[in-house]
Amino acid sequence: MPEPQLTSSSTEAIPRFRGSARPEPESPVRKLWIRSFGVVAIIATYAYLAWRFGMTIDLSVWWIALPLFLAEAHNGLGLTLYTLGLWDVDVSPPWHTVDETPLRIAVLLPTYQEPEEVLLPSIAAAVALEPAHETWVLDDGRRPEVRRLAERLGAHYLTRDDNHGAKAGNLNNALEQIEADVIAVFDADHVAQRNFLRHTLAYFDDPRVAVVQTPQDFYNLDSFEHEGVTQDDHRPYNEEAVFYRVIAPAKNLWGGAFWCGTGAMVRVTALRDVGMVATETITEDIHTTIRMNRRGWKAIYHNEVLARGLAPTDASQYMLQRHRWALGAMQVIRMENPLTGRGLTFGQRLAFASTLFGWFDSWRTLVFLLLPTAVVLTGAVPIDAPASQYVPAFLAVFVIQSTALGLLSRGFFPPITSLLFEMVRLPAVLPATFALITGGRGATFQVTPKGAAEERTKTTVPPLLTALEVLAVISLVWFFATMAGLTPTNYHQPAVAIGASFFLLGNLTLLTMAVRRIADPRFASNRRASVRFGVRLFGAVGNVRCEIEDLSTTGAKLLLARPKAASVTDETTLTVELPNGERPVLRAHVQRRLDRTDGFEIGLEFDDGQQLILGRIAIALLQHTEDADTTEAPLPAVA
Repeated sequence: MPEPQLTSSSTEAIPRFRGSARPEPESPVRKLWIRSFGVVAIIATYAYLAWRFGMTIDLSVWWIALPLFLAEAHNGLGLTLYTLGLWDVDVSPPWHTVDETPLRIAVLLPTYQEPEEVLLPSIAAAVALEPAHETWVLDDGRRPEVRRLAERLGAHYLTRDDNHGAKAGNLNNALEQIEADVIAVFDADHVAQRNFLRHTLAYFDDPRVAVVQTPQDFYNLDSFEHEGVTQDDHRPYNEEAVFYRVIAPAKNLWGGAFWCGTGAMVRVTALRDVGMVATETITEDIHTTIRMNRRGWKAIYHNEVLARGLAPTDASQYMLQRHRWALGAMQVIRMENPLTGRGLTFGQRLAFASTLFGWFDSWRTLVFLLLPTAVVLTGAVPIDAPASQYVPAFLAVFVIQSTALGLLSRGFFPPITSLLFEMVRLPAVLPATFALITGGRGATFQVTPKGAAEERTKTTVPPLLTALEVLAVISLVWFFATMAGLTPTNYHQPAVAIGASFFLLGNLTLLTMAVRRIADPRFASNRRASVRFGVRLFGAVGNVRCEIEDLSTTGAKLLLARPKAASVTDETTLTVELPNGERPVLRAHVQRRLDRTDGFEIGLEFDDGQQLILGRIAIALLQHTEDADTTEAPLPAVA
């Protein structure tokens, strides 16, 4: 049986996070093509809506006809806002790297319940940033072990007596006690890239810039919201990518960029000018930005991934996060009224409206899920037009709209996968939108859980999705029974019922995909304390040469030549040969031994008290990107 070739000449591999650099500016021809097609789609949509409103609504079945038309009109409004919002994705002020600055910089990491394994790489990376700065760990959990971790890694530690105001209150408490001109804010699970400060400080040359936001991206590529991750996939689908890489940078054109909570730089003077970070809502970031805009401060979006965090690993975390964002959006709409409230430009109103009111898209989705069922069960005909007219008109507009969305989203919006996640979000977003009426009284900031769970359990499928799925099945059965003359329903226009049944089948497919994803064992709650990275590094366990197949801040999986494995003791050391030339040595003990066809596998768990070494390893793993060397070219200056 052949033994593995464990030699240093073998190809090394560590995580490579592709698609991080700023995208190349679009050519004038491509920009004109995208804009033109968007305008054509808007014209076609409103021509179709005018025809639908004036010629096809049957008020005898208004209870189906009007909701259908309103859903289609909402779709047209959304396309209009999307086209205007994504008119230009390249706008940015002049930019350059900054190696030295007179500004006093504080890097703040607010934390509440995140475990040491999550905090360690975040703190280590923050401390290692340049130029000179202070790093502060703001612990609302008041944990002595976090204090020790922070101090061991070279960061300051700060806590308070209560958790008033949650994350926003935590930041405000810190700003009362530290001296800084600008702060960098990272969630406790976000690991800054080495150039974060160097690539964001230039914008503060403009004294009216209050916020510089960078994209949120993630290093756990097996999360619930990732799809299509393979070794050769240069850009695996991430449900948030269309916002952070396309929609958010396009807001620069309208002066509507905003603070997104993490991966941002904020001017302290601007915060003090608006009474500090807003604590009245659970989305303090966008709320604070609106208040800054009203005082004449500006926000800039820098479209380069300069930090990575942990995406929700299961459906419950995902839905909790989306519910919080939607609920916070409703609170901000009620409190700040960005559509008509004073002090905002037209472009800023447009930018904030498209983001905040976008959560109501879930109601449109619900209408499109329920209306085919109503048609099939009752035989009602909501469209008073011959199928020979309606079907070609609908299909033409649908194809034009879908093509326009694909072009406008610059390839970040795969239609089927995007619709799948819209189904998953439905039970989380719909209840949150009622806060527009109720005000969201009693809502509290709920941190998305990170780190290990006590038990590995699958997420319970929300009853709403189960009910919609069952209703779709019943409706399809009813359709076939009716066509066979076995029900009291009478289809006066069979073509309408047949069309509705096709929509039902599509809805059922998407609902089933959503339910299966939620219940998929791949996305059960995670019992691992830290993210394991598949690597191909080399080193030695004790004195035995080995290949390292996965590595985390808590342990490693090794492959050894079989004859050498017996000499590895249960208490040992692991030397890791990192690509940067470092050879850190970790104390470890053997947790697992397994004989494989290609060699002998050993699972190690690292001993406690090695935070400095683990921090260096985490930085080596998480600060390496496929395009790390392509980020120095300056952006073109755009007025």
